[in-house]
Amino acid sequence: MKNLYITILMVCAMSFSNVLIAQTEPMYSHYMYNMLGVNPAYAGSREATSINFFQRRQWVGLSGAPQTTSVSVDGAFNDNKLGWGVQAYDDKLGVEKADGINAMMSTHIQVSDNGILSGGLSVGLMNYRIDLMNVQGRYTPSDPAFYANFNKWVPAVGLGIYYNTDKFYAGFSVPNVLKSRLTAFDVMNSGIQKINNTHLFFTTGYVFDINEDVKIKPSTMIKMVGGAPIEADLNTNVWLRDLIGIGFSYRTGDAMVGMAEVQVNNQFRLGYAYDMTISPLKYYNNGSHEFLLRYEIGNNKSKVKSTRYF
Repeated sequence: MKNLYITILMVCAMSFSNVLIAQTEPMYSHYMYNMLGVNPAYAGSREATSINFFQRRQWVGLSGAPQTTSVSVDGAFNDNKLGWGVQAYDDKLGVEKADGINAMMSTHIQVSDNGILSGGLSVGLMNYRIDLMNVQGRYTPSDPAFYANFNKWVPAVGLGIYYNTDKFYAGFSVPNVLKSRLTAFDVMNSGIQKINNTHLFFTTGYVFDINEDVKIKPSTMIKMVGGAPIEADLNTNVWLRDLIGIGFSYRTGDAMVGMAEVQVNNQFRLGYAYDMTISPLKYYNNGSHEFLLRYEIGNNKSKVKSTRYF
Protein backbone atom coordinates (compact mmCIF):
# COMPACT_ATOMS: atom_id res chain seq x y z
CA MET A 1 0.00 0.00 0.00
CA LYS A 2 2.87 2.37 0.78
CA ASN A 3 4.28 1.78 -2.73
CA LEU A 4 0.87 2.67 -4.17
CA TYR A 5 0.91 6.03 -2.37
CA ILE A 6 4.42 6.78 -3.62
CA THR A 7 3.41 5.88 -7.18
CA ILE A 8 0.40 8.22 -7.07
CA LEU A 9 2.59 11.10 -5.92
CA MET A 10 5.25 10.48 -8.57
CA VAL A 11 2.75 10.17 -11.42
CA CYS A 12 1.03 13.40 -10.40
CA ALA A 13 4.33 15.24 -10.09
CA MET A 14 5.56 14.18 -13.53
CA SER A 15 2.32 14.31 -15.48
CA PHE A 16 1.19 17.88 -14.89
CA SER A 17 3.76 20.56 -15.69
CA ASN A 18 2.08 23.16 -17.87
CA VAL A 19 1.20 26.75 -16.99
CA LEU A 20 -2.28 27.82 -16.04
CA ILE A 21 -2.76 31.30 -17.44
CA ALA A 22 -6.37 32.02 -16.55
CA GLN A 23 -7.93 31.43 -13.14
CA THR A 24 -10.69 33.08 -11.20
CA GLU A 25 -10.43 31.03 -7.96
CA PRO A 26 -8.13 32.32 -5.17
CA MET A 27 -4.71 30.68 -4.89
CA TYR A 28 -2.77 29.75 -1.73
CA SER A 29 0.82 28.58 -1.33
CA HIS A 30 -0.23 27.02 2.00
CA TYR A 31 -2.92 24.96 0.25
CA MET A 32 -1.96 21.89 2.32
CA TYR A 33 -3.09 23.76 5.45
CA ASN A 34 -6.07 25.49 3.86
CA MET A 35 -7.86 22.50 2.35
CA LEU A 36 -11.24 23.77 3.52
CA GLY A 37 -10.95 26.58 0.97
CA VAL A 38 -10.35 24.03 -1.79
CA ASN A 39 -12.45 21.00 -0.86
CA PRO A 40 -15.62 21.02 1.31
CA ALA A 41 -15.17 17.30 2.06
CA TYR A 42 -12.19 18.27 4.25
CA ALA A 43 -14.55 19.80 6.84
CA GLY A 44 -14.19 18.03 10.20
CA SER A 45 -11.44 15.67 9.02
CA ARG A 46 -9.09 16.79 11.82
CA GLU A 47 -11.70 15.76 14.42
CA ALA A 48 -11.19 19.03 16.29
CA THR A 49 -12.68 22.49 16.04
CA SER A 50 -10.15 24.34 13.92
CA ILE A 51 -10.04 28.14 13.39
CA ASN A 52 -7.92 29.28 10.45
CA PHE A 53 -6.80 32.68 9.18
CA PHE A 54 -5.02 33.15 5.85
CA GLN A 55 -3.89 36.34 4.17
CA ARG A 56 -2.11 36.50 0.82
CA ARG A 57 -0.63 39.53 -0.94
CA GLN A 58 0.44 38.48 -4.39
CA TRP A 59 2.91 40.26 -6.69
CA VAL A 60 3.72 43.07 -4.23
CA GLY A 61 4.50 46.33 -6.04
CA LEU A 62 2.29 45.56 -9.03
CA SER A 63 -0.80 47.77 -9.23
CA GLY A 64 -4.05 45.80 -8.99
CA ALA A 65 -2.30 42.59 -7.91
CA PRO A 66 -4.41 39.89 -6.18
CA GLN A 67 -5.05 40.13 -2.44
CA THR A 68 -6.98 37.45 -0.56
CA THR A 69 -8.07 37.11 3.08
CA SER A 70 -9.85 34.02 4.39
CA VAL A 71 -11.22 33.13 7.84
CA SER A 72 -12.69 29.69 8.42
CA VAL A 73 -13.79 27.37 11.20
CA ASP A 74 -14.67 23.67 10.98
CA GLY A 75 -15.22 20.68 13.22
CA ALA A 76 -16.82 17.26 13.55
CA PHE A 77 -19.85 15.89 15.38
CA ASN A 78 -21.97 12.72 15.68
CA ASP A 79 -18.91 10.65 16.73
CA ASN A 80 -16.87 12.21 13.90
CA LYS A 81 -19.22 10.81 11.27
CA LEU A 82 -20.20 14.29 10.11
CA GLY A 83 -18.24 17.48 9.58
CA TRP A 84 -19.20 21.14 9.33
CA GLY A 85 -17.42 24.30 8.29
CA VAL A 86 -17.88 28.01 7.59
CA GLN A 87 -15.58 30.20 5.52
CA ALA A 88 -15.67 33.96 4.92
CA TYR A 89 -13.36 35.53 2.35
CA ASP A 90 -12.38 38.78 0.68
CA ASP A 91 -10.71 38.53 -2.73
CA LYS A 92 -9.42 41.42 -4.87
CA LEU A 93 -7.89 41.41 -8.34
CA GLY A 94 -7.56 44.70 -10.19
CA VAL A 95 -11.03 46.19 -10.63
CA GLU A 96 -12.62 42.87 -9.64
CA LYS A 97 -13.69 42.18 -6.04
CA ALA A 98 -15.49 39.26 -4.44
CA ASP A 99 -16.65 38.89 -0.84
CA GLY A 100 -18.60 35.93 0.36
CA ILE A 101 -19.39 33.26 2.89
CA ASN A 102 -19.69 29.50 2.42
CA ALA A 103 -21.16 26.83 4.69
CA MET A 104 -19.86 23.28 4.36
CA MET A 105 -21.19 19.88 5.38
CA SER A 106 -19.36 16.58 5.00
CA THR A 107 -19.99 12.94 5.78
CA HIS A 108 -17.19 10.57 6.86
CA ILE A 109 -17.15 6.81 6.24
CA GLN A 110 -14.57 4.47 7.79
CA VAL A 111 -13.44 2.31 4.83
CA SER A 112 -10.41 0.63 6.48
CA ASP A 113 -8.62 0.48 9.83
CA ASN A 114 -7.04 3.89 9.23
CA GLY A 115 -8.77 5.15 6.10
CA ILE A 116 -11.71 7.58 6.04
CA LEU A 117 -13.58 8.53 2.87
CA SER A 118 -15.48 11.82 2.98
CA GLY A 119 -17.91 13.58 0.68
CA GLY A 120 -18.67 17.27 1.05
CA LEU A 121 -20.98 20.02 -0.13
CA SER A 122 -20.63 23.79 0.24
CA VAL A 123 -23.28 26.43 -0.36
CA GLY A 124 -22.88 30.16 -0.07
CA LEU A 125 -23.36 33.66 -1.38
CA MET A 126 -20.83 35.87 -3.17
CA ASN A 127 -20.98 39.62 -3.65
CA TYR A 128 -19.22 40.05 -6.99
CA ARG A 129 -18.19 43.54 -8.18
CA ILE A 130 -16.35 45.03 -11.15
CA ASP A 131 -15.34 48.71 -11.06
CA LEU A 132 -15.49 49.18 -14.84
CA MET A 133 -15.46 52.97 -14.73
CA ASN A 134 -11.92 52.87 -13.29
CA VAL A 135 -10.44 50.48 -15.84
CA GLN A 136 -7.20 52.04 -17.04
CA GLY A 137 -5.83 51.89 -20.57
CA ARG A 138 -9.06 50.85 -22.24
CA TYR A 139 -8.87 51.25 -25.99
CA THR A 140 -12.06 53.30 -26.43
CA PRO A 141 -12.99 55.55 -23.47
CA SER A 142 -16.54 55.91 -24.80
CA ASP A 143 -17.08 52.15 -25.02
CA PRO A 144 -20.57 51.43 -23.54
CA ALA A 145 -19.13 48.37 -21.77
CA PHE A 146 -17.44 50.76 -19.33
CA TYR A 147 -20.37 53.12 -18.71
CA ALA A 148 -21.41 51.53 -15.41
CA ASN A 149 -20.06 49.31 -12.66
CA PHE A 150 -21.29 45.80 -11.93
CA ASN A 151 -22.43 44.67 -8.46
CA LYS A 152 -24.47 41.58 -7.76
CA TRP A 153 -25.01 38.84 -5.17
CA VAL A 154 -24.71 35.38 -6.71
CA PRO A 155 -25.00 31.85 -5.27
CA ALA A 156 -22.04 29.51 -4.93
CA VAL A 157 -22.07 25.69 -4.71
CA GLY A 158 -19.04 23.43 -4.32
CA LEU A 159 -18.53 19.65 -4.26
CA GLY A 160 -15.66 17.40 -3.23
CA ILE A 161 -14.44 13.98 -2.10
CA TYR A 162 -11.54 13.38 0.27
CA TYR A 163 -9.72 10.28 1.52
CA ASN A 164 -7.21 10.29 4.36
CA THR A 165 -5.28 8.09 6.75
CA ASP A 166 -2.78 9.21 9.39
CA LYS A 167 -0.08 9.45 6.71
CA PHE A 168 -1.83 9.89 3.34
CA TYR A 169 -4.51 12.07 1.81
CA ALA A 170 -6.06 12.60 -1.63
CA GLY A 171 -8.97 14.76 -2.70
CA PHE A 172 -10.83 15.92 -5.79
CA SER A 173 -13.10 18.95 -5.81
CA VAL A 174 -15.01 21.56 -7.79
CA PRO A 175 -15.01 24.66 -5.53
CA ASN A 176 -17.73 26.43 -7.51
CA VAL A 177 -20.03 24.34 -9.67
CA LEU A 178 -22.13 27.37 -10.65
CA LYS A 179 -19.16 29.39 -11.94
CA SER A 180 -20.56 32.38 -10.02
CA ARG A 181 -17.93 34.90 -11.10
CA LEU A 182 -18.82 36.71 -14.31
CA THR A 183 -21.78 34.47 -15.18
CA ALA A 184 -24.26 37.34 -14.94
CA PHE A 185 -21.96 39.79 -16.67
CA ASP A 186 -22.70 39.49 -20.40
CA VAL A 187 -21.38 42.77 -21.78
CA MET A 188 -17.86 41.38 -22.20
CA ASN A 189 -18.89 37.75 -22.59
CA SER A 190 -16.77 37.02 -25.66
CA GLY A 191 -13.54 37.91 -23.88
CA ILE A 192 -14.34 36.58 -20.42
CA GLN A 193 -16.09 33.26 -21.03
CA LYS A 194 -12.77 31.45 -21.43
CA ILE A 195 -11.71 32.17 -17.85
CA ASN A 196 -15.08 31.35 -16.32
CA ASN A 197 -15.05 27.61 -16.93
CA THR A 198 -15.32 25.13 -14.06
CA HIS A 199 -12.18 24.82 -11.93
CA LEU A 200 -11.11 21.31 -10.89
CA PHE A 201 -8.64 20.64 -8.06
CA PHE A 202 -6.78 17.43 -7.22
CA THR A 203 -4.64 17.24 -4.07
CA THR A 204 -2.55 14.47 -2.55
CA GLY A 205 0.27 14.04 -0.05
CA TYR A 206 2.10 11.46 2.07
CA VAL A 207 4.11 11.66 5.30
CA PHE A 208 7.37 9.67 5.48
CA ASP A 209 8.88 8.94 8.90
CA ILE A 210 12.65 9.33 8.58
CA ASN A 211 13.12 8.88 12.31
CA GLU A 212 11.44 10.02 15.53
CA ASP A 213 12.51 13.61 14.97
CA VAL A 214 12.24 14.07 11.20
CA LYS A 215 9.24 13.68 8.90
CA ILE A 216 9.10 14.49 5.18
CA LYS A 217 5.82 15.21 3.41
CA PRO A 218 5.74 15.58 -0.38
CA SER A 219 2.44 16.85 -1.76
CA THR A 220 0.92 18.30 -4.88
CA MET A 221 -2.12 20.26 -5.98
CA ILE A 222 -3.22 20.05 -9.60
CA LYS A 223 -5.43 22.90 -10.86
CA MET A 224 -7.41 22.47 -14.07
CA VAL A 225 -9.73 24.87 -15.89
CA GLY A 226 -11.13 24.73 -19.40
CA GLY A 227 -9.44 26.96 -21.96
CA ALA A 228 -6.04 26.99 -20.20
CA PRO A 229 -3.14 24.59 -19.58
CA ILE A 230 -2.90 22.66 -16.33
CA GLU A 231 -0.95 24.06 -13.36
CA ALA A 232 0.68 22.06 -10.58
CA ASP A 233 2.07 23.02 -7.19
CA LEU A 234 4.83 20.52 -6.30
CA ASN A 235 5.72 20.75 -2.62
CA THR A 236 7.96 19.13 -0.02
CA ASN A 237 7.77 19.91 3.70
CA VAL A 238 10.20 18.72 6.35
CA TRP A 239 8.98 18.61 9.97
CA LEU A 240 11.51 18.63 12.79
CA ARG A 241 10.36 17.09 16.09
CA ASP A 242 6.76 17.96 15.15
CA LEU A 243 7.51 21.57 16.04
CA ILE A 244 9.09 23.31 13.04
CA GLY A 245 8.16 22.81 9.40
CA ILE A 246 10.30 23.99 6.48
CA GLY A 247 9.03 23.66 2.92
CA PHE A 248 9.72 24.39 -0.70
CA SER A 249 7.28 24.50 -3.64
CA TYR A 250 7.50 24.90 -7.37
CA ARG A 251 4.43 26.29 -9.13
CA THR A 252 4.81 25.35 -12.78
CA GLY A 253 5.84 28.29 -14.88
CA ASP A 254 4.97 30.79 -12.16
CA ALA A 255 6.95 30.78 -8.92
CA MET A 256 9.37 29.17 -6.49
CA VAL A 257 8.01 29.18 -2.94
CA GLY A 258 9.72 28.98 0.44
CA MET A 259 7.65 28.40 3.56
CA ALA A 260 8.02 27.86 7.29
CA GLU A 261 5.63 26.85 10.06
CA VAL A 262 5.92 26.72 13.84
CA GLN A 263 3.68 24.55 16.03
CA VAL A 264 3.77 26.82 19.09
CA ASN A 265 1.82 24.35 21.23
CA ASN A 266 -0.80 21.62 20.75
CA GLN A 267 -3.41 24.15 19.64
CA PHE A 268 -1.62 27.06 17.96
CA ARG A 269 0.31 27.16 14.68
CA LEU A 270 1.63 30.05 12.61
CA GLY A 271 3.27 30.09 9.20
CA TYR A 272 4.69 32.25 6.44
CA ALA A 273 5.34 31.70 2.73
CA TYR A 274 7.23 33.80 0.19
CA ASP A 275 6.73 33.32 -3.56
CA MET A 276 9.54 34.37 -5.88
CA THR A 277 8.07 34.94 -9.34
CA ILE A 278 9.88 33.21 -12.22
CA SER A 279 7.48 34.19 -15.01
CA PRO A 280 8.00 37.42 -17.02
CA LEU A 281 6.06 39.18 -14.22
CA LYS A 282 9.22 38.94 -12.10
CA TYR A 283 10.37 42.24 -13.60
CA TYR A 284 7.29 44.07 -12.28
CA ASN A 285 6.81 42.81 -8.71
CA ASN A 286 8.65 42.02 -5.49
CA GLY A 287 7.23 38.57 -4.86
CA SER A 288 4.21 37.39 -2.87
CA HIS A 289 3.66 37.08 0.89
CA GLU A 290 1.29 34.71 2.68
CA PHE A 291 0.53 34.32 6.39
CA LEU A 292 -1.41 31.62 8.24
CA LEU A 293 -2.70 31.25 11.79
CA ARG A 294 -4.43 28.13 13.09
CA TYR A 295 -5.96 27.51 16.49
CA GLU A 296 -7.62 24.24 17.48
CA ILE A 297 -10.08 23.72 20.31
CA GLY A 298 -10.75 20.51 22.20
CA ASN A 299 -7.85 18.62 20.66
CA ASN A 300 -5.84 15.91 22.33
CA LYS A 301 -2.15 15.24 21.94
CA SER A 302 -2.41 12.04 19.95
CA LYS A 303 -4.80 13.51 17.42
CA VAL A 304 -2.71 16.65 16.92
CA LYS A 305 0.41 14.55 16.24
CA SER A 306 -1.36 12.30 13.76
CA THR A 307 -3.06 15.00 11.69
CA ARG A 308 -0.99 18.17 11.99
CA TYR A 309 0.70 17.54 8.63
CA PHE A 310 -2.54 18.09 6.73
